[in-house]
Amino acid sequence: PALAAGCTVVLKPAEWTPLTASLLADIARDAGLPDGVLNVVQGIGEEAGDALVRHPGVSRISFTGSVPTGRIVGAAAGRNLTPVSLELGGKSPMLVFADADLDAAVAQAVEQYDNAGQVCLAGTRLLVEASVRDEFLARFVERAGAVVQGDPRDEATDIGPQISREHFERVDGFVQRAKAAGLTPVIGGGPNEDLGGLYYRPTLFVDPEPGSEIVTEEVFGPVLTLQSFADEDEAVTMANETAFGLAGIVYTGDAERAERVSSRLVAGTVWVNCFFVRDLQAPFGGSRNSGVGREGGTWSFDFYADVKNTVTNQEHWTP
Repeated sequence: PALAAGCTVVLKPAEWTPLTASLLADIARDAGLPDGVLNVVQGIGEEAGDALVRHPGVSRISFTGSVPTGRIVGAAAGRNLTPVSLELGGKSPMLVFADADLDAAVAQAVEQYDNAGQVCLAGTRLLVEASVRDEFLARFVERAGAVVQGDPRDEATDIGPQISREHFERVDGFVQRAKAAGLTPVIGGGPNEDLGGLYYRPTLFVDPEPGSEIVTEEVFGPVLTLQSFADEDEAVTMANETAFGLAGIVYTGDAERAERVSSRLVAGTVWVNCFFVRDLQAPFGGSRNSGVGREGGTWSFDFYADVKNTVTNQEHWTP
């Protein structure tokens, strides 16, 4: 979006994921983009990233990452009054009503393990209407049992590893604290000993305490929770009971309910009977701790350009 708005760009990817950004720079060069328009700087966030966000020559900062780092970026940018766009974490709910297509809902719920749970948009809080809760859970466990974990370069693999040892231990910390609080995982609950390395088993906790850490904090790993609700009002209340507001997923067979519930969810994006469908012309971003600002389509131009108003008095034109 910044390039489309006519800006030059300095892109610093996360130190754990450098290759895609470098490949993008190669593609841009081969496509004929002039030197200096798209620049990729590799480095550690505390060093290269910090220098970039503090630099007075930077006109805009767009950051994607965690809430704590987003706060640091915002504070550093504030010294120069540099506008920031922040796409931060999420703890998105997936609401499943009794009139939903349960097969489709279960399939979508299991897909929230994709990318080993390292997806900010993922619907990690499964909220299921009480009357279909047991059936949904049974189908979920069966389908999740068929998920293949392994080398992501293998086309048969569904779920790969965590990105780093530090993050792997962070994910395990959430799980172990939930177990210490009295929860027993229905599936998973620890590292995949068969694979070793950074592979963490897809995990599901059922009926956690409202407001507990595993329900309210972003794990960013293959860890889901399942809770049940009695009616629409309770579903919406539970869905909105976190500090995040990035996305929401609603499964229902009732179009009017879908519209009602979607309008009441605190979320930048709501998917109804689908997930991760994106039109790049549509606004994208989060509410609450999930971010500041929107990107996509003309919303991107609003951020990456200053608005200028020129007023002319035509009485003084030379004939």
